Amino acid sequence: MRVTVLAAAAALLVTGAPVALAEAGVPRIDWQACGPEHPGFECASVKVPLDHDNPRGAATSVALARKPATDKARRIGSLFLNPGGPGGSGVDFALRAGNTLSANLQGRFDIVGFDPRGIGRSDPLHCFASTEELDKFFEGVPGFPYLAAQKRPYFERYRSLGPECRDDQTIARHMSTADVARDMDLLRRAVGDRKISYLGFSYGSYLGATYANLFPNNIRALVVDGVLNPELWSSGRQIESDRIATKEEFREFLRNCDEAACVFGPNSEQRWNALLASVRAKPIQLGDQLYTYDAVISTAIGAMYNPRDWPDTATLFDQLSDAATLSVAAEPDYPNGFDAYNGNVCADIEFPRAFEAYRATARYAEAGSEFGPAWWWGNAACANWPVNHDRYTGPWRTRTNAPVLVVGNHFDGVTDFRGAQAVNRQLAGSRLLAYAGWGHTAYGLSKCATDHTNAYLLNGTLPPVGTVCPANPNPFLPTTAALSEPLFQPAHR
Repeated sequence: MRVTVLAAAAALLVTGAPVALAEAGVPRIDWQACGPEHPGFECASVKVPLDHDNPRGAATSVALARKPATDKARRIGSLFLNPGGPGGSGVDFALRAGNTLSANLQGRFDIVGFDPRGIGRSDPLHCFASTEELDKFFEGVPGFPYLAAQKRPYFERYRSLGPECRDDQTIARHMSTADVARDMDLLRRAVGDRKISYLGFSYGSYLGATYANLFPNNIRALVVDGVLNPELWSSGRQIESDRIATKEEFREFLRNCDEAACVFGPNSEQRWNALLASVRAKPIQLGDQLYTYDAVISTAIGAMYNPRDWPDTATLFDQLSDAATLSVAAEPDYPNGFDAYNGNVCADIEFPRAFEAYRATARYAEAGSEFGPAWWWGNAACANWPVNHDRYTGPWRTRTNAPVLVVGNHFDGVTDFRGAQAVNRQLAGSRLLAYAGWGHTAYGLSKCATDHTNAYLLNGTLPPVGTVCPANPNPFLPTTAALSEPLFQPAHR
């Protein structure tokens, strides 16, 4: 369920041919037009060391796309992007959001997205021979196991991913976030920037924190928005956040629903609990769709990314509640978001090996909230998958040569506000910008947070200490429809 899906992802014609590493180890980028479907954008593919411990050894490809600066006279440099995931395509992200970002930043940056190694167009990791094989993997298993009889089969199915993904695929042994951070520093040098400018969302905050700790003196401006606590993530303890974070935001979903008299109200919490009890006992048929318990939980988690989805989600829950009483029981280059997510996570994090450990942690997760197990069980993919030897697990506390801007939402059910507070403590001299509203990441959702981020990227201007951007109006009220869309719409971190 942790596959990254970027809205409006477009096919890319990459015409820039890979080139050999320069003698100094910095790749030369041969930018070429991406194609007529992406006017004004340039694409390329470069070689970077497969293993940075052996920079003159084997290489791997990294694909890039950029929107060149339109204000050449005042050009600052390149702004590197990461949209999250792990597994999200920075190329797709740049192609989709590049024009908006360029306009927001006065055309003074080249907006540069890249697919991290093993992802998208960058020598992608593939665990399956075709889309059909990928689909077959999910046959007969729930989104996460919620019945006792489902847990062992689910664990064994996901555990089988390790050998499937790692056998005969060299890239699987070199997909740690630390490797990606080292790639990004080579790309910084390749575009001619003395210091990096970076904007990372969600999992991109972990990449940003890793870069800041590995290269603390190479920063011009670094923004992390929707922030993971790297001490939790790298140690496999993210479930400490996940078990409660989604519920905290979901309570706000229910409260705002009742306040605005939405269709799932007026007693939305009672209706939600009744809906869960009903669908756990028996799936609910709604039209042509059969909703199981895991599907309802996953729908609720998905809605927590973007409050603009809340009215439609409330309508669905209302329909499911009403229907409950009537319910009866190819190509090798397929999009590799699922594979890439696990390739990166299992490279970075040492998870337990035994089923009993997963079952015990699932009980701990469920004690936090009904959403906890949904976040936890997918980690079973790493049960038989050794970590990469070049991974970075800390220390996470450093002082960067320039202050980092850390942006967090008070009610973020995916990367909770405590993650932003933690990174603000860990990175000496950083500045915390809070958004008092709901959803995952603030850029493009909160005008206040967007304006502060733009000012920092352009001029290095930090918001005053303690700045809290006000929440947008109640998402269930009609006036909310006029608000701008978030910059991106992921289905996972």
